[in-house]
Amino acid sequence: MPRWPHSSSLASSLAGVDPWRFQAHIEVWLLMVAIIGSYIYAIKVIGPRVVSNGNVVTGRQIKAFTAGALLMWVASDWPIHDIAEEYLYSVHMLQHMMLSYFVPPLLLLATPKWLFDAVFGSGRGYRAIKFLSRATVAGVLFNVVVMVTHIPDVVDRSVSNGPMHYSLHVLVVLTALLMWMPVCGPERSFRLQYGGMMIYLFLMSVIPTVPAAWLTFAEGSVYKHYDIPTRVWGLSVTTDQQLAGAVMKSAGGIFLWTIIVVIFFRRFIGRFFAEASYSKEARQDID
Repeated sequence: MPRWPHSSSLASSLAGVDPWRFQAHIEVWLLMVAIIGSYIYAIKVIGPRVVSNGNVVTGRQIKAFTAGALLMWVASDWPIHDIAEEYLYSVHMLQHMMLSYFVPPLLLLATPKWLFDAVFGSGRGYRAIKFLSRATVAGVLFNVVVMVTHIPDVVDRSVSNGPMHYSLHVLVVLTALLMWMPVCGPERSFRLQYGGMMIYLFLMSVIPTVPAAWLTFAEGSVYKHYDIPTRVWGLSVTTDQQLAGAVMKSAGGIFLWTIIVVIFFRRFIGRFFAEASYSKEARQDID
């Protein structure tokens, strides 16, 4: 998308610009059709040939895929995409949060083990994805991409360069899928133990606070592309940046910490009470 020149003489001409005007994104629609079509083909055609007991996919996996695909479509299409690309960096940050924190774990939970095996096999592909899914490797790759995608020059160039913009989004999603693999990947041997998951997710919540703090306390406009006369919801450039930092730090942190708390109570607190119980059935539940 073209960047508006910074000139007060254009303020009056930009007054009539409608940030909410509908813009069709055919490439997004085609992508979503391809993703949904591939999943349906896999569970309807490939699954029955591979799975002998007939349990191709569970209801929870279908629900997870539906939620993940819906969130991906919402994050990538009008109006979020257009506001994020042209007007507000805070919405751009929300878009990235959806694509890196919410969509990937849902898609991984939606992937049956047999489908993972069919895609990666047991040879080089399997060894490659196993290496990339290691907590240290996946965590570093994901956070490097997070840091790079917040560099001012990268942001300013990407929002006005279609191929670069979509390439960065693909990179964000792919590295996010790797980052979530040790937590909820379809290959259980790649997953960390519960204690390891909690430490891992804690570290994933700490590292993004660096760019978040930078955005929150930066003086002046960090991203020149968003320093434009047209202000959606009346948000100033500074307020927009501060809100983006809050979204990155608070929303991401709250989401990851919620998962940590759930893991803690379900695994450790639940196990403690079960072990303390005299009920044989309760003891069997934790074995």
